[in-house]
Amino acid sequence: MSFTIRLLWIVMVMLPIAAASQITTLPPNDTTQVVQIKKADRLRYEKKDSLTELQMLAGNVFLQQDDTKFYCDSAVIDRKNNIVEAFGNVHINDADSIHTYSQYLIYYSDRKVAYLKKNVKLTDGKGVLTTNELEYNTDSKIGTYTKGGKVVSGNTVLTSEEATYYGDMNDVYFKKNVKMRDPQYDLDTDSLLYNTDSQIATFVTKTHIRADSGRRDIVTSEGYYDLKNKNAKFGSRPVIKDGSTTVIGDEVGFDDVTGESFARGNAVFRDSAQGIAILANDLQANSKKNTMLATMRPVMIIMQEKDSIYITADTLFTGRLTDKANYEKTYLQDTLKQTVVLDAGDTTNRNRYFQAWHKVRIFSDSLQAVCDSMFYSGVDSVFRLFHEPIAWASGSQVTGDTMLLYTRNKKAERIQVFDNGMLINKTGLNYYNQLRGNTINGYFVDGAIDYMRAKGSSESIYYAQDEDSAYVGVNRATADIIDMFFSNQELNRVVFRSEVTGTMSPFRQVNHDEMRLRSFQWRDNRRPKTKFELFEDPVTEQ
Repeated sequence: MSFTIRLLWIVMVMLPIAAASQITTLPPNDTTQVVQIKKADRLRYEKKDSLTELQMLAGNVFLQQDDTKFYCDSAVIDRKNNIVEAFGNVHINDADSIHTYSQYLIYYSDRKVAYLKKNVKLTDGKGVLTTNELEYNTDSKIGTYTKGGKVVSGNTVLTSEEATYYGDMNDVYFKKNVKMRDPQYDLDTDSLLYNTDSQIATFVTKTHIRADSGRRDIVTSEGYYDLKNKNAKFGSRPVIKDGSTTVIGDEVGFDDVTGESFARGNAVFRDSAQGIAILANDLQANSKKNTMLATMRPVMIIMQEKDSIYITADTLFTGRLTDKANYEKTYLQDTLKQTVVLDAGDTTNRNRYFQAWHKVRIFSDSLQAVCDSMFYSGVDSVFRLFHEPIAWASGSQVTGDTMLLYTRNKKAERIQVFDNGMLINKTGLNYYNQLRGNTINGYFVDGAIDYMRAKGSSESIYYAQDEDSAYVGVNRATADIIDMFFSNQELNRVVFRSEVTGTMSPFRQVNHDEMRLRSFQWRDNRRPKTKFELFEDPVTEQ
């Protein structure tokens, strides 16, 4: 072999080695831009002009820059322009934490930005992002798609037109026509932040969520949903519909594991099936126990077409009768004189009770009342008022130690007063018909008092009137039983039964200030005059 031919052969053999040696040599003061060739089956060097020098690699190509590794079928490296172009089965291993796959890649090594196309897939081990085009920064670990894509995290699938993935935080920020589909939740919004590690979805704009096979419907503008731990918290007055119930508040949250939920700030709870609404600044509920606690100016509305009942107190509570200890003995047998058996799974009005504590006030157009504590049972529709209860109907006031108000179809039907019962009916400026007894039983017709009976050491004062409604005398009497009958909301006649004693005095000879039975107190200043007063502090007696 001649010397010339031998020299030419040595140059051809050494050229790839020299080229490889040139690639792996770091330029002075700029080590971050260099992509090192770790492996390739074939390598070819090509210099097209003074500005273009290319290294072409094929077969099991393995490149690396810092902690980022690149794998592909073939690649072209433009050293002068800091560009790597890769083809076929591209795989970027970013510090063994984030893996990205595609069929095509163009990578700018000076900026550490990769543009991937065709069947792009990015995974952090918690979720998988797929799209047709992706921009990925290997330094900041931020990936962006703008032409549609999806993220699969466990059983949750999120799709959008645009998204930005933050690898260091495992966050994906979805934008434009965002849809989240999960076996338990469907979500639609325009912007959403989702963490593939914690599986928490954070809302930053109007969002519509459907859960529990469409039974629960949520509209919110901010908050989060924790899919892993099944709890959520929403702000900006979300609206949550769950079956027949609707909850609105400045802030609403729930935990599906414990069944606990809350609504704060001008909160509203409505149950269309039971015809009940509760307003409060703080609502706390438990769906598993079917309970609700309302505080901070709560108002409960028992809704009906006419004459709805409004109730307020410092604290309102509702729960199932079957969950209350000794409910049959304490609240059913004594009132109904029978044992009522309820199904624990029954969530209707029958298996429900309401309690109110401190500064209780009740308002309807036909009846108003105040007391310090109240208990209402759905099985017998009875309001039980304790601690100095007072009730008003038309121009009459009823007081006693304990008071039972029976309702039918949410209207007052009967009232029963135990111990120190007293009825006062204002008939003039300073004239009061009065009835007192150990017990008082009264009956209503269309919400107005029709008949009252006092029994046991009964006393009465009755202002008699003629046919022209002129006062003719004042009757003061005692009896074992005294009945008062009303017509058009005014006292019409009085009937005395058993052991009757009394006197009739001419009207002009009576000192009306002395016409008062024992413990007489006209307490009209405490009477709620309108439903709007229930949203204000109660009137205190002077």
